[in-house]
Amino acid sequence: MSGKTDLIFGNLDWTVTPYTDLLEHVNSSTIVGAGAASMMVLGGIAVVVLLTWMRWWGPLYRDWLTSPDAKKIGIMYVVLALVMMARGIIEGFVIRSHQATALGTLAQPESGLVAPDHFAQLFSTHGTIMIFFVAMPLLTGLINFVLPQQLGARDMAFPVLNQVSLGLTASGAGLVMISLLVGQFGTGGWTMYPSYAGKGFSPGEGVDYWIWAILISGMGSTLTGMNFAVTIFKKRAPGMQLMHMPLFCWTSLCVAIMLIYAMPALTVSSGMLALDRYAGFHFFTNEAGGNLMNYANIFWMFGHPEVYILILPAFGVFSEISATYSGKRLYGYTSLVIASMSIAVISFTVWLHHFFTMGQSAGVNIAFGIATMIIGVPTGVKIYDWMATLWRGRLRITAPVVYLTGFFLLFVIGGLSGIILANPSIDFQVHNSTFLVAHFHNVIIPGVLYGMLAGIHYWFPKAFGFRLSETWGRRTAFLFVGGFVFTFMPLYVLGLMGMPRRSPTFQNPDFLPWMYIAAFGGVLMLCALASLCWTFWSSYRHRVALAVPGGDPWNGSTLEWSTPAPVPEWTFPRIPHVSKRNDWGETKRAGDPWKGPETYTDIELPAHTALGLLIAGASAVLGFAMVWHIWWLAAFCALAIPGLIVLRGMRVVEPKIIPAAEVEEADRRFRQQVANLAPASRADEETVRNRGVPDISEFAG
Repeated sequence: MSGKTDLIFGNLDWTVTPYTDLLEHVNSSTIVGAGAASMMVLGGIAVVVLLTWMRWWGPLYRDWLTSPDAKKIGIMYVVLALVMMARGIIEGFVIRSHQATALGTLAQPESGLVAPDHFAQLFSTHGTIMIFFVAMPLLTGLINFVLPQQLGARDMAFPVLNQVSLGLTASGAGLVMISLLVGQFGTGGWTMYPSYAGKGFSPGEGVDYWIWAILISGMGSTLTGMNFAVTIFKKRAPGMQLMHMPLFCWTSLCVAIMLIYAMPALTVSSGMLALDRYAGFHFFTNEAGGNLMNYANIFWMFGHPEVYILILPAFGVFSEISATYSGKRLYGYTSLVIASMSIAVISFTVWLHHFFTMGQSAGVNIAFGIATMIIGVPTGVKIYDWMATLWRGRLRITAPVVYLTGFFLLFVIGGLSGIILANPSIDFQVHNSTFLVAHFHNVIIPGVLYGMLAGIHYWFPKAFGFRLSETWGRRTAFLFVGGFVFTFMPLYVLGLMGMPRRSPTFQNPDFLPWMYIAAFGGVLMLCALASLCWTFWSSYRHRVALAVPGGDPWNGSTLEWSTPAPVPEWTFPRIPHVSKRNDWGETKRAGDPWKGPETYTDIELPAHTALGLLIAGASAVLGFAMVWHIWWLAAFCALAIPGLIVLRGMRVVEPKIIPAAEVEEADRRFRQQVANLAPASRADEETVRNRGVPDISEFAG
């Protein structure tokens, strides 16, 4: 970057690509950077070629990108998250590989696979991607797909807003991805603390990429929270009281409320940082009347509720699979509801434990330390309830149950290390060490990633009409569990030995054996990623044998299992009337669960629209233009976004009508197919005999 702002191209010039760095300095760091950029470019070209070769552009646009259907939006969220997860895991592997080769000496203090600045970018992008563009889209996608079905609704309360939210999230992810090829990312970690992230210390485009990715995607998450909350309060099936909702719906409600109240804090802190950098404000500059601690307080008012925003949907998934795969009712339903709501409330009272070491009074630290310990109580209640659900159940060791078992073993360790860190005096000793890195991953990976992967495996048949391979699913789960143990457990030891986090090098040779073990764990995580990809591909290849057109492959008890697989666009031929908790299970117990409605009516669905796609494009270009100071383009996009919304509001949009005759034909065909399929026992669930029609005489849920 030349440093001169051009009227047309802003700060863009030909020196901002990693290939320029490679031409100037050929070393392992520049090779890794250019290789990563090349992978992104080649991957994009491959996708374009595939879509063109298979003539999928039309169906992609008509059936997916312009669809307001929450089920398809949920699937697209998950696909986005899995793509970003691939980059995040690869970056994590590079980080571990670097640290395994980073032993320095007095003569050569800096060594390793990548340069220190490159290493700082890696841990910044890794954290940003895994929190905001893997975990958040995974949970949002799963809720989008499952929530309306479990509530007995056909869609979200605001279908088009849902589409816009997806577009904003994808725009933020796109900005992070393009930083691989154009310019550099910030080096201040996923929190981007000032003053380091201020213009004085980080004058380039790196921090700006983070700011605009977070501002744009954060707006989408806020709107999503509003959509979820209104859907739960207003779109429940007739007769479904709040205490009739499945636990996944309750955790989704908690997430919705927390998104509404927590995400604005992130937007405010990021916006203030942007004003500091772009407009010369000094919100966080102590010598100019600002206060650096204001950023820490505002950011972590979002940051700690965010941990539970990520974890609570996984808790909902574990509630569903523990009951379904043990063939029992969920133990302690009411206590689980109370525990979920308690976590949602208490999570807003513990933010300050993230900066115990920053100079607060002892009294303040004690108060927040006690609150941090208290929040472990409702979490413990949940674990005991799930264990009681599994106790003496007819448990099937499926891939989701492997993830659940890994969660039990590892999350409890992470929780205990969190209780240790809740003591301010202990936290002061290990706060800036890899002990904290181990604790954070010990909570997030078993508590979020395992839950989301278990949920994908569990509900995949409902989305695509065929089961995922149990053999490869279990192998993937074991690799993720083993990869975590080898990657992060050594970091506890290294932290206690004094290894600082975020350090690109070290001079203590005693660290090396533990670094090698962590690097081996990184290899296992790469293998887990490859195994996950192979699970999808292998299952697709054998989709005929794995097909479950009956729609209920696990003998479930909630409403989503009463529909075909894949579930039709209208979901339910008639909105069900709910009289009990786990209404589909109670209908099975009555003996005639697949009896169709007596009459059918036309179904009204929201019309397809390109609004979300257009706003996504305008938002991505706006963010890119602001990063590179292309002011004319930024102004155009800033006007285009509200202009698109106004134009949408001025149009009369006719809904899509599905005729009653079409609904009746499809529904009767499904019910006739169910009648012709042989019921599968629990022992047959992993075999080709499982066609999605369970033996209801075995149902105990």
